[in-house]
Amino acid sequence: MSSSSSRCIRRDEIENVELMKPVIRAMSFATKVLKVDAESIHFLPGQRVPYISDKETETNIKSACNELLSTSNVIGFPTETVYGLGGSALCDESVKSIYRAKSRPIDNPLIVHVSSIGQLERKLLPKGYKIPKIYDKLIEAFWPGPLTILLPNSTATGKSPVSSFVTANQDTFAVRMPQHPVARALIAMSDLPLAAPSANSSTKPSPTLAQHVMHDLNGKIPIILDGGPSNVGVESTVIDGLSDPPMLLRPGGVSLEQLKKVGGKEWENVVVAKRNANEDEKVKTPGMKYKHYSPEAKVVLFVNCGDGERAMREYIELNSIDTHTTKIALLKSKKFTDLKEICVVCELGKIGEDISRNLFKCLRQVDEEDKVDLIFVEGVDESDEGLAIMNRLNKAAMEVVRKNFDTVEQSSTIEQSSTIEQSSTIEQSEIVEKH
Repeated sequence: MSSSSSRCIRRDEIENVELMKPVIRAMSFATKVLKVDAESIHFLPGQRVPYISDKETETNIKSACNELLSTSNVIGFPTETVYGLGGSALCDESVKSIYRAKSRPIDNPLIVHVSSIGQLERKLLPKGYKIPKIYDKLIEAFWPGPLTILLPNSTATGKSPVSSFVTANQDTFAVRMPQHPVARALIAMSDLPLAAPSANSSTKPSPTLAQHVMHDLNGKIPIILDGGPSNVGVESTVIDGLSDPPMLLRPGGVSLEQLKKVGGKEWENVVVAKRNANEDEKVKTPGMKYKHYSPEAKVVLFVNCGDGERAMREYIELNSIDTHTTKIALLKSKKFTDLKEICVVCELGKIGEDISRNLFKCLRQVDEEDKVDLIFVEGVDESDEGLAIMNRLNKAAMEVVRKNFDTVEQSSTIEQSSTIEQSSTIEQSEIVEKH
């Protein structure tokens, strides 16, 4: 236990939660990385708590549980999507610790993680409330897994005890059951539903390795559980089945096509929400507002650019980039060819599953290890995993180059997230969007 943290103040001990009150800076810790073996964790039928065959893994997960139960500190842990930064979803002080460690805007809601449907019913649902049937087929197919659903905070018969800081004072909360054995074991053994965004500094690429968490949050959290690489690589899909028609709020590890196929008739006409919410717009889920997924180096996304050679050369020439003094990386997948001027090349893969898994890892690798100045990324079509991949890349990119258009649109983000837009005609038949 870290003695520097205050005890958890329960939600019912305070009144009139001031969500917009500034959250003080994060405390300083000697961050420990604790190894855990996911393959040693076994959930047996009828057992709430798993059997763990590896003693080191069991000891380290218990240490993390003790930290969560006895302090308001938060910890890093692996999930199948990305690494999460977890704290009790029932405790305001723990949730505020998440915002502090990440420097995250406090009106950006969090997702709650549970180990079982039984825990969701015992710990989070309003009294007498049942999960709506519209979710039944999807839960059966994708829980545990990378699917997040929206549920109401309160009903006529009761109110959920989830912290208002989790929901940003919205009338719903988002919840999922992670597939990763370490994540489920941590939640089950502590019996705490965990609010857990990605375990990175706000705006940076999401972490898919423990070393990514250490890079961003060293000294800001006490413990990181190292369970190896995340195998999905992008965050969960978030859906709203409480609205009519239902909505896909954030694309992720479950594709739009899978939702329609598995969900049945009620999900055939699911509406895909716009990629970016307005500055003053309240959002029900993370990933819809604010800058996301951006490394220090400038990211340029190329869309519909064939093998990329002409588009990349034209970009270099039009922007007068000296390739002798500017270090450029290329993240390529299905079609792009190498350029001799580009010194760092990272292969994302040829299929959507591999591209998704490698995206954040490669963005961090070329930025943090190779120390490049500029990152060119090959875009993909938006079918299947492509919708989530392009959602992340469009948010990460400072510029988007789209071929086969007749105008150039430029928009620059300035203070208060306002936008300046200009358009003009050029010969190259492309659109360049500057974010």
